[in-house]
Amino acid sequence: MVMGPAVGVILADLGAEVIKLEPLEGDHTRNLQGSGAGYFSMYNRNKKSLALNLKSARGLQIAKQLIHASDVLIENFRPGALDKLGLGYSELAEENSKLIYCSLKGFLAGPYQHRTALDEVTQMMGGLAYMTGVPGKPMRAGSSVIDITGGMFGVIAILSALQQRHHSNRGQHLSSALFETTAFMVGQHMAQQAVSGAEPAPMPVRQSAWAVYDIFDCDDGSKLFVGVVSDSAWKVFCEEFGLIDFLRDESLRKNNDRVLNRDKLLPRIAEVFLSIPKHRLLEKLERAGVPFAPINKPADLFEDQHLNESGGLLAVTLADGSRVKLPACPIAINGERLGLHSDPPEPGRNSLEILTDLGLDAAEQAELVADGVVSAPAQ
Repeated sequence: MVMGPAVGVILADLGAEVIKLEPLEGDHTRNLQGSGAGYFSMYNRNKKSLALNLKSARGLQIAKQLIHASDVLIENFRPGALDKLGLGYSELAEENSKLIYCSLKGFLAGPYQHRTALDEVTQMMGGLAYMTGVPGKPMRAGSSVIDITGGMFGVIAILSALQQRHHSNRGQHLSSALFETTAFMVGQHMAQQAVSGAEPAPMPVRQSAWAVYDIFDCDDGSKLFVGVVSDSAWKVFCEEFGLIDFLRDESLRKNNDRVLNRDKLLPRIAEVFLSIPKHRLLEKLERAGVPFAPINKPADLFEDQHLNESGGLLAVTLADGSRVKLPACPIAINGERLGLHSDPPEPGRNSLEILTDLGLDAAEQAELVADGVVSAPAQ
């Protein structure tokens, strides 16, 4: 639903020709509601769609033709599902030794490899939900972070395999998985325990590494995160906000000393922030050069000045014909952001074009449509 499509959209944004092979009626994520309603629109731009019946012998043959002509296959099925169709790596690599085959799974090879996983499953078992929620109430992160980052690792592996193929002239079977991605993400907390000797507490009740790394109230009722993460930044921060007595206090000179005095520092800083109109507060924080952030909702990003003026939002057409601005790939190449080449396709939008590229003439294409092997929008 997200992990495989995330791999494809990143490669498509980078300029690859990416073909989404989906059932005749279309990928089921097109019709999800609730928290899944945005999956298809976000992760399927810049792709082509081939709607194909893989349960038919002719459909399977066309899939194999397409794979044989491709550099990379990305699959996000349960282990063994494609092997049953004759689309496993071993069989396909015999016909196309240069094929790079990227499998996206719940788990890499090992005792759990046959389990069914979801982003939420691995956040729970991998410790991320424990670290995100308050004690006793594990909470998944507010985005499909493991699906997306697991997909990013898949892209990294694909790009590495492409580079290696320049030298070896051979493809490889790559795997990325949700559980191992989660473990990598919480590795910093595992290392923290190894270094400190103490089990890390969940983020809402953790001991901060910095004296000022908190959310504060603003005069207009909104909230603001501010972090002061170095001794030099502390000096500039205190000067900007007139906290000169803090600078004169030797017990506050070093960050680790200030951490021990958070109970003294934070109420005073909170009081100062509340005494300043929010627009001036933001100006002063920016001038001081310390990290700060208003606490936004996702909806606030539609009108974010930076995203709108820097090309960080792409105007995507949804299935109902409406337009929405969605985040671009977070990459710039030679200062240029990656753009929108095509909207998320309707099911089978490119079926006939792809069949033509595979050498099938109009009569053969019409027969495949009539036989329910392929579907394509009305011309």
